Parts: sequence; C-alpha cells; structure tokens
Amino acid sequence: MSLDTVAEDIREEARARAEEIREDGEERADEIVAEAEAEAERVREEREAAVERQIDQEREQALSSAKLEAKQERLEARRDALETVRAEVEAAIADLEGERREELTRLLLDQAAEEFDDAETVSVYGRAGDEELLTDVLSEYEGWSYAGSRDCLGGVFVESEGSRVRVNNTFDSVLEDVWEDNLKELSDRLFDDE
Repeated sequence: MSLDTVAEDIREEARARAEEIREDGEERADEIVAEAEAEAERVREEREAAVERQIDQEREQALSSAKLEAKQERLEARRDALETVRAEVEAAIADLEGERREELTRLLLDQAAEEFDDAETVSVYGRAGDEELLTDVLSEYEGWSYAGSRDCLGGVFVESEGSRVRVNNTFDSVLEDVWEDNLKELSDRLFDDE
C-alpha cells in the first residue's frame, strides 16, 4: 500500500469520523433544542395556568366584593326604610289628638300609678303640648301634680318625692319596646323575607 493510499484512508477515516461527530453534534443539538422547546412549552403552560388561577381568584374576589357591597346596600336601604317607617309612626303618635290622646295618656298614667301606692307626692312630666291635658287628668289623683315638660311624643314620666321610684311611660318608651319586640316581623313584612 502506498503512502498516498494510507493518507487517503486516514483522510477518509477522518472525514467519516468528522461526519459522525457532526451528525452526533446535530443530533445532540436537535435533542437540546427539543428539550429546550419542551421546557419552554412546560413553562408557558405553567405560566398560563398560573395566570388563569390568578384571573379566577381575582374574578372570585371581585364577585365576592360586589356581592358584599350589594348586600350592604340592601341592608342600608332596609335600614333607611325602617327609619322612615319609624319616623312616620312617631309623627302619627305625636299628632294624636282629642279623646284618643287622652285615653292613651290615662292608660299610661294608670299603669304608672300601680308603682306609687304609698307615695304621698308624685310628680308627673309630659310633653309640653299636653300640659293642659295632664293637669286636667291629674286632678283625679290625690297628691299628684304636673311637674314640667319632657322631650317626648306624649305619655307620662312619673317619679315620687325624693325620686326613689321612676316610671317612664312615655309614648316613646312604649314605641321603643313595641319596635324592638316586633322589628323582625316588621322587617319580614316590609321586605318579604322568608
């Protein structure tokens, strides 16, 4: 074998080896690119999922916030409606006149009198506009007298000498008791709650 043949064989072998290395390199490069693309796809999918979760979470938070705000507005509207009803009831009570006002005042005074059996002197306070009515009614109670006005819708505030016993039988106190005892039923009727 000649030197040229050996050199050509070595060159051929070197070219084959170079081609093999290049092919291995390209194959490895393709694997690296495929792995990188797969990793990029995985990261993209993870990020998309994270963004979707965040969007869902923000949507839920916004929905919850909107529901809470709507509930608060409903409650505020109900509270306003109840306050309006209460103001209308107070106005109707304050506007009571004549026999109906006298009848209710006498009833409240009689109920208060049960607490003052032994008292010799009893002071009665009432609405300034009821002074004449109270003075007239109190003429029937021995030792009882009109002592002045109170800021109220009507009725009586009664106390014995020395203020050992006090009874608040004003229309205001009666309304407060009735209001508190019946607020749920009133709310249910006004707003059709079940």
